[in-house]
Amino acid sequence: MLTAPDFKEKTLALIFCTEGQKFSFQNDNLLVKDKDDRIVLQNTCHRLQALWFVGSGSITTGLLERSKKFGFPILNMNQSMKHIGLWNSQTEGNFLLRKKQYTLETFHIAKHIIKNKIDNQLENLNYFRSKSDGCKVAISLLKDYSQEVMTANDLAGLMGLEGIAAKVYFKEFYKDNNWKGRKPRVKSDPLNVILDIGYTFLFNIVENMLHLYGFDIYQGVCHTNFYNRKSLVCDIQEPFRCIVDKIIKRAIDLGQFKESDFEISKSQYVLKHEKSRSYTQWLLKSILEYRMDLFNYCQQYYRAFIREKSIDQYPIFKIKN
Repeated sequence: MLTAPDFKEKTLALIFCTEGQKFSFQNDNLLVKDKDDRIVLQNTCHRLQALWFVGSGSITTGLLERSKKFGFPILNMNQSMKHIGLWNSQTEGNFLLRKKQYTLETFHIAKHIIKNKIDNQLENLNYFRSKSDGCKVAISLLKDYSQEVMTANDLAGLMGLEGIAAKVYFKEFYKDNNWKGRKPRVKSDPLNVILDIGYTFLFNIVENMLHLYGFDIYQGVCHTNFYNRKSLVCDIQEPFRCIVDKIIKRAIDLGQFKESDFEISKSQYVLKHEKSRSYTQWLLKSILEYRMDLFNYCQQYYRAFIREKSIDQYPIFKIKN
């Protein structure tokens, strides 16, 4: 298994085929060149955490062979940052882990994860120095929901509490930013669009982490199993969503996020193509500041799960303010 010191040395390579960038290999080194044939990135495959490319590019057998040899996944997104396809280099032979996934009682793990998520939402609200009366009410409610999670009797009740808590949290966290409600995948306003993009980046990173250990990513503990849904990735992502929320809130305050950078296409808001690179860079860079937190969490989750440890041995992610 990959150790933390080894993982710390790895990097994520991002290639914008939309801007004429192209990639090739020289021995076991990745070379990325711009449209003028100038080298913009050179990195050994030994240090690749993942290879992401935006737009249309050619995937060769040489690339796929190196992905398997050096253990890095390949992700393709379109110009609007929508996930198109993923080639994973996963640990498929961990049958003991997968057997436990299919047979182990996991409701206590689900409660642990959702409580962690709500506690981080609380921390994000506590970050505000000047708290309005509405903010104080929201904090009080989230504290109650955090406790109620631990006494939930079934998964439906647990996820119902998670949904109620999220509604209270978002309404207060983005109250000064023309918040119209969380509407995943509907693309009804620019703020929901950038949240979807941020969560997609986070989702892809978490999936990469889980594949390091050989998890069946379709076998969840919180999100029910549904055809072609990577439920376990959705689960492990939950405590970390607050990272994206906070990054975007900060970007709004700094003027990095502007509604004028979005346009309407087919009755939905989309990020303008010429803005894709700048948004991807600041958003992904900020998420990757937590890459070691993500790695350590997934590693500790694996160790606790495979050894069937008590719930107090499972990891907790605490966002830092």
